[in-house]
Amino acid sequence: MKIYQVSTLQALALGYTRPVITVEELLRHGSIGLGTFEDVNGEMIVLDGECFRAAEDGTVWKAEPDMGVPFASVAEADFSLDFQVEEVGSIEKLREILTLKIEEDFGLNGMHIVRIDGDFDRVYARSESAYQSQHVDLKDILSRTQRDFLFEDISGTLAGIYYPDYMDGINAPGWHLHFLSQDRSKGGHTFEIGMVRGRIRLARINQIEIRLPSEPAFDTYSLKEASGSDIKQVEQGTGNK
Repeated sequence: MKIYQVSTLQALALGYTRPVITVEELLRHGSIGLGTFEDVNGEMIVLDGECFRAAEDGTVWKAEPDMGVPFASVAEADFSLDFQVEEVGSIEKLREILTLKIEEDFGLNGMHIVRIDGDFDRVYARSESAYQSQHVDLKDILSRTQRDFLFEDISGTLAGIYYPDYMDGINAPGWHLHFLSQDRSKGGHTFEIGMVRGRIRLARINQIEIRLPSEPAFDTYSLKEASGSDIKQVEQGTGNK
């Protein structure tokens, strides 16, 4: 199995938010995954072969096929591990469960795709609106545009990816999760949860294909300058109330 990735997190963190491919092309490479849209115009959730955009208020719309994609990771996952959990009180506890499972069954040096269908007493998530810029760091863009929100007593799906530590910069190391409600009306980048019960499916990925931007502007970005602390802040920080 293979992850298809558009650009790198380093490039996104330094503000390369131009379209690399379209949503239509992205969906040819995977049926589950996550990412964002041109000018960081909302959080992306790919599920069951469809692409959804979470707006800055947490409402979700099906993405148009011609929308631009500057950064994303998708795969056709053949889940090999399937198990049930109950009473997972935090996203940190969920990450611990997922990491233990891949350590026991797969090993921590691979990439992984996860799908978690469950009932939640709370989901804290965030998204953002478009911000046109060049060479403006993602953390600065998000400080202007992103908002967080709380969903309570809700059923839905967490779609996520895991990258090992040695791939830091290509993507964020560890678990990265986006939420989509069962009725496909709410969602976003998830930073805290309380899960009542859930079904977790995991797949190990042993190949990656990276589609880099082809326009000359990409070469004006010095990717090594993207700091680990900035990437961590973007990945784990909350939005603005």
